[in-house]
Amino acid sequence: MNVVLIGYRGTGKSTIGKVLAARLGRPLVSTDAEVVKLAGHAIPAIVEQHGWEYFRDLESKVCQELAVRNGVIIDTGGGAILRPQNVEVLKQTGKLFWLTASVETIAKRIGTDTQRPSLTGTKSFVDEIQDVLHDRLPKYQAAADAIIETEGRSLTQVADEILAQL
Repeated sequence: MNVVLIGYRGTGKSTIGKVLAARLGRPLVSTDAEVVKLAGHAIPAIVEQHGWEYFRDLESKVCQELAVRNGVIIDTGGGAILRPQNVEVLKQTGKLFWLTASVETIAKRIGTDTQRPSLTGTKSFVDEIQDVLHDRLPKYQAAADAIIETEGRSLTQVADEILAQL
């Protein structure tokens, strides 16, 4: 079985993924990193040159490829749940853990991230986080097998909760 981490960027998916991979002795795979490998460009360049839909197409392809593997920790991009087929294939071989945090915490954690372009292009940084989270909330809830709060918790505490639920 795979451990699949879902949630908005800045909720701790990559960091917790590394902790889980080390503790379980399993490989960690990032869907974003796999998309970059597939496209041969960083995510901002992919979106600028081809648009978000193209990026999402590559992301879906990566999700399908990862879903056939077993025993992997999968760190998904924040929007992987936007396409129901991604959730369906990832659930076939994995348990989906939705990592959450407040808008303020997310803003602090990702404030210097230059690897993801704006999702709206017109709003302030915090407004964009609030609006996108609001829009994605039902999709995260529907996809999640378990909800894990990362706010104010240590990496060990978060990892322990995930491991207890496996």
